[in-house]
Amino acid sequence: MKNIQELLGLLQLEAIEENIFRGQSRSVGSRRVFGGQVLAQALQAAIHTVPDDRFVHSLHAYFILAGDIELPIVFEVDRIRDGGSFTTRRVKAIQRGHAIFNMSASFQKKEEGFDHQISMPNVAPPEALISWDKLVEEFGDKLPVNIRRFLEIDHPIEFRPVERIHPMMAGKRQPLRHVWMRSKGPMPDEPTAHQAVLAYA
Repeated sequence: MKNIQELLGLLQLEAIEENIFRGQSRSVGSRRVFGGQVLAQALQAAIHTVPDDRFVHSLHAYFILAGDIELPIVFEVDRIRDGGSFTTRRVKAIQRGHAIFNMSASFQKKEEGFDHQISMPNVAPPEALISWDKLVEEFGDKLPVNIRRFLEIDHPIEFRPVERIHPMMAGKRQPLRHVWMRSKGPMPDEPTAHQAVLAYA
């Protein structure tokens, strides 16, 4: 998948009946479905059942079984609650009659309220960093084949890690990574599309 338009196409689901959707898969160098794809498609399924004025603000996901790249994925949406300001959805992703993934998500109507966020960390700008592609060239021969194959696939999202750490190096490190990311191409002016692509990443 080389560009963002292909990814946006992959995230389009077929409505089978009320609260049930079907999605297709795309290989990222493995016979198993990429977890980010399942997460993004599950979020899209939930979004299809939520009023347009509400956006996801909390999401929890559990990967239960490896997905088969050759099979479509069925998404069942459970409409847990529709309140005055909040909407809650639970989504189950299914292949061969078994749940491979569960997600709970809460959506909120845009309202005035307290606004808070963590300060921007003091890190190098993306222009001063190299992308995954260059890191694969640097560390490729030291990476396991399956990881190297995944990193060598042409992704629709560009990643530039701040900390250049050899991924296979032993030893203790801080449990924190900073990564700049952006889509490889223009995104539509739809907040839900941005949320789904972020979930995929």
